[in-house]
Order: sequence, then C-alpha cells, then structure tokens
Amino acid sequence: MRLWCGELELAGGSAVTGVRPYAGQPRARVLLRLHGDPVGYVDVPASGAGPDPAEAARVGQERFAAAITDHLAAEGAGWTSGAVVPPPAVGCPGLFTSHTEVTVVVCTRDRGQALAECLERLAALTHPHLDLLVVDNAPTDDSTRRVVEDFAARDPRFRYVVESRPGLSRARNRGLAEARGAVIAYTDDDVAVDPGWVQGLLRGFARRADVGCVTGLVATAGIDTGEEAYFDARAASWSTRCEPELYDLAGSARDDALYPYSAGIFGTGANFAFDTAVLRELGGFDEALGAGAPTRGGEDLDVFVRVLRGGRALAYEPAAVVWHHHRADPAALLRQLYGYGTGLTAYLTKCLLQREVRRDVLRRVPRGLARMARIRQTTDERLEGVRAPRGALASEVRGYLAGPALYLRARRANARNRASA
Repeated sequence: MRLWCGELELAGGSAVTGVRPYAGQPRARVLLRLHGDPVGYVDVPASGAGPDPAEAARVGQERFAAAITDHLAAEGAGWTSGAVVPPPAVGCPGLFTSHTEVTVVVCTRDRGQALAECLERLAALTHPHLDLLVVDNAPTDDSTRRVVEDFAARDPRFRYVVESRPGLSRARNRGLAEARGAVIAYTDDDVAVDPGWVQGLLRGFARRADVGCVTGLVATAGIDTGEEAYFDARAASWSTRCEPELYDLAGSARDDALYPYSAGIFGTGANFAFDTAVLRELGGFDEALGAGAPTRGGEDLDVFVRVLRGGRALAYEPAAVVWHHHRADPAALLRQLYGYGTGLTAYLTKCLLQREVRRDVLRRVPRGLARMARIRQTTDERLEGVRAPRGALASEVRGYLAGPALYLRARRANARNRASA
C-alpha cells in the first residue's frame, strides 16, 4: 500500500502540501485543518500532481460538517456544508499567542543528514521566544557539531551541547539541565515539526492551571513500504486523534484496564513538552529506560505516569502537529518493535519494585494482558488487508520477555556508575 500524506487548510487553502514530495502514489491521506486545528483525515485518489484539493475539501466538509460548524459557531460565524469556510475571527483558538520562553531539545547521534532536515523545520517555527538546543549523544565524529554550527551561524537561537554518556534519557536530562525556557519541548531528529507546533503545545498548557505535560499529534509523513504501513496502523493512538484530551488521576481518569500504565494512550516522546520546573522536580528521565539503554524504551511512559502521580494533569493537544518518518525496512521495524516490548515490561518491572504502586499495577495485570493480546487483531483491522511484516509479533513478544531482566541490569549499571563518579 503506497499512500502519500499531506494536509489542507479548509479556510482558503489552495493546495495539499506534504513533507515528502508527491511521487505518483495512487491515493492520499489528507489531514484537514481549520484555522490550524486538525479536524480529521480523508483518503482520496491521487494522480498527476497529487490529490485534488477541491475534492479533499468537499469530502472533508461532508464528513466533518458537525465539527466545522461547531468550531465556526464558537467564533461567532455561521456556516453550512459546501459554503466557503471563513478565515479565523478574533478569539479563534488558532490565533493563540504566548510570551512563554520555550527550549526545544533535539537529541541525536551520528545522523547529520536527517538532523539538517529537522533543523530546517525548527528554524521555521513561528513562536517568537525560542531556545533551540541540539544534544549530541556520545558522537563518534563531528558531523552533528558541524551541522549545528552552520545553523547557529545563521540563527543564534541554535545551541549545541554534548552528552558523552550514551542513552536517550541521559541526553534528554542534559537538555533539561541546559534549558533556559519555562517550558521544555522534545522532538526527534526523524520528525518534521509544523510551523505552529510550539503554539500548539502552549495551548495545551493553557487548558488548565495544573497541566505539567503536553503531548501532540504525530502524523504519518508517508507510507511507501509494508513496514511503514504496519507501524502506521500500530501508531493510531497518537497519529490520528484530532480531539484534545485531558488526563489526571481524578475526574479525567480513563476506563482502561492498565490506566495510567498503558502504553501509547498519552502520546509519544517524539512530540511532548513539560513545565521545566515540574520535570526538574521529578528528577528528569529515568536513565535505566529509553533508547540507548539496555531496556531500549519505556522512558516516556514512565515520565507520563510520574507527572500524573505527582498531582499534575497531562494534556493531549492535536494542534501541536509534527510529521514522523516511520521505519521503512524490515530490520529497523523489528528492532523498534522489540524495543517497544522491552520498554513496556521494563517500565512495569520498575513499577513492581515500587511499594507504593505495586498493588495498583498487580490488580490490573489480568485485564491488561487481555488488552495486549488484542493488539494484533486491532492492528490487522487497521491494515485493511496489508500483511504484517514477518516476525513483527514475535519480536515484540521477545521484547516483553526480556524487558524485566534488562531493566534490572540497567539499574545495577547506573548504580555502579553513580558510586564510581
């Protein structure tokens, strides 16, 4: 299944644009936006120069007429399906502004070309109060430094630091130590941020005074391989939702077997931000979890739950849009799925070692295992006939089995390193 992915603004947008050039794909998935806010996706034919924006708008206006009407009514504008969508009025949420300084952190390792594309998008961010920090994690050469220095020569908002100890959590903690902004936002070097990404994150913090963390929409950048199609189906919980949500451990809790310990419901580390002071109070990221550590993952779920258990709320804000390039070859995908498995059970092992959360986790395990067993079925349904890559489920199950021992190994190694420091 080859599927080009792009977006269209319903209020005056004249073209469907994407982060990848159109390359003859027979169909397109179009994210429809209204005054910048995601409304929903439509799947339309594509040919020639790509999808027809008029057809995408027509299908979208029919499918999402109620959401469009409600949005415009809140701005004091009337509208009927098929009519011209008016521009934003005074007070439109899409015109949100803030004077908050934000430090954006990108952690990277030996990926100069991908990083340059990422930094080009960061340079185009429209928020006026930005500090752009690249953390070079245990580099083997100076390619990252040279890329960042080239950007910094043209844009003084860019800074470069090295974290010599390998591991994503260590690199993120170095970014936290260096952050200047009241809000710290993290993204990955394989992500293309939307120009209004930071304003979207700040809208999430403005939804409630106790919000300590905001996640956003991570849209698929394109599907040209079966591996990308499979990952896209697995990522639906954070790549398709266009309605904002608030999570906490009180009134906004969810009827979920593993809530709040369930993976994926809050968002992903490719697109999240924190109140800097809150994240520092929590001690940053657990360095026994995450890519580059033996556990390979789990650090984002861990920090989400710690935010909630610390009495703060978490906001999912779809207006904070980034586009993600999924793993496009079998080996990379299988490694990633194995890491998802190890990360989840490593995190759950950490929970079981904490007396204050052990009982809460254990009482959820039976229903949680049943939920995990349904992952393959729901993924296959979203694949719509595209076969899962060979070994996908087996890789993830192997990860589940290995995660507990890997977490204990990583924890012991970190303790030895602290003792010898």
